[in-house]
Amino acid sequence: MARILEVDHLVTAYRGKQGMTKVVDGVTFHIDEGETICIVGESGSGKSVTSLSIMRLIEFENGQLLDGEIKFKGEDLSTKTLDEMRKIRGSEMAMIFQEPLTALNPVFTIGRQITEALNFHFSMSKKESLIKAETLLNQVGISEPKTRLKQYPHELSGGMRQRVMIAIALACEPKLLIADEPTTALDVTIEAQILELLRSLRKERNMSIMLITHDIGVAAEMADRLIIMYAGKIMEEGRADELFDQPHHPYTKGLLESVPSMDGERGITLKTIRGSIPSLNNVPTGCRFAPRCSFATEKCIEEPPYIATPAGTVACWHVDQVVACEVEV
Repeated sequence: MARILEVDHLVTAYRGKQGMTKVVDGVTFHIDEGETICIVGESGSGKSVTSLSIMRLIEFENGQLLDGEIKFKGEDLSTKTLDEMRKIRGSEMAMIFQEPLTALNPVFTIGRQITEALNFHFSMSKKESLIKAETLLNQVGISEPKTRLKQYPHELSGGMRQRVMIAIALACEPKLLIADEPTTALDVTIEAQILELLRSLRKERNMSIMLITHDIGVAAEMADRLIIMYAGKIMEEGRADELFDQPHHPYTKGLLESVPSMDGERGITLKTIRGSIPSLNNVPTGCRFAPRCSFATEKCIEEPPYIATPAGTVACWHVDQVVACEVEV
C-alpha cells in the first residue's frame, strides 16, 4: 500500500518570552492511502500542533519548524514556499478545524466560503462553483442546500456548521483529510452522524484521514491505527484493535482505564491518571510520563528507545510489567 504521508523526526516550536519552546519533539509516523489514523492524548500533548505543522499553518501562529521532514506524496513540504503550500492546501490536503464557529468567517456567506477554494484551485465560473457548492452541501447531509448557501455561519446549528467545514475541506477532493476534533461540543447523535459521514466519504474517495481526538470511544470507532501522544512525543503507536486489546505503555493503559464501562457494577469510582501534563517549558528528564507513572523507576530518568510490539512500537522501559497487568475497561 502506497504511503500518502511520512513525518520523520518532526520538531516544532513556538517563540515566547523564554525563547523557543518545543511543542512537538521528534515525532515520526506515516499514513497509507485509504487509511485512518487517530492521534489521541490529553490537551497539551501536541496533537493539533502536529496537524498545523503538516499543513504549514504553524508559521502563521508564531510557530516554526525546527527540524524533520514532512513528505506528502514523496515531496518534502518543509522545504516548500508559502505560495507552493497554498496550491497544495485545499486541493491535495485539507483540514477540518476544531471550532467551526471561529474557523468560518462570520461576514461571508456559506456559499462564498465554499466557492473560494473552487475558484482558486480550479478557476471555475461563479455559476459552476455555486452548483458544485450546492452538491457538496447535499453530500454532507445538509437540507435545503440552495438556501444554506445564502446564509451566514451564525444562522446554522453547530452540527450544520461542522458539516459546512467538511464540505469546504472536501471541495477539491483532497487525498488527505486532517480532522482536528471534528465532533467537539456536538451532541452524541450529531457526533455519530459526522463520524459516519467521514467513514462513507473515505470509502467513496479512497481518502486518507488523520483524526485528532481526546475521545477514546471515537478512536475505537474510526481508527485503523492509533498514535498516543504525550507532552510533544509519541508514547505508543500501532494497529488499533491490537492496541486496545493489549496496550504496552502505562499512559495508553491509563487512558483506556479512564473510559467509563457500560458493563459491570454501578457506583464504581472511575479510574484517573494522577497529576497533570507537564509544562513544555519544563519537561521531565527521560520519559516525560514518568512523574505520573505507577511503574516508574530510576531507569526512567533515561529516555526510553522505541521498541517493537505485536501492534507497532512503544517507548517504555517497563513494557513487560505493563503487559502483565490486565487492563480494566
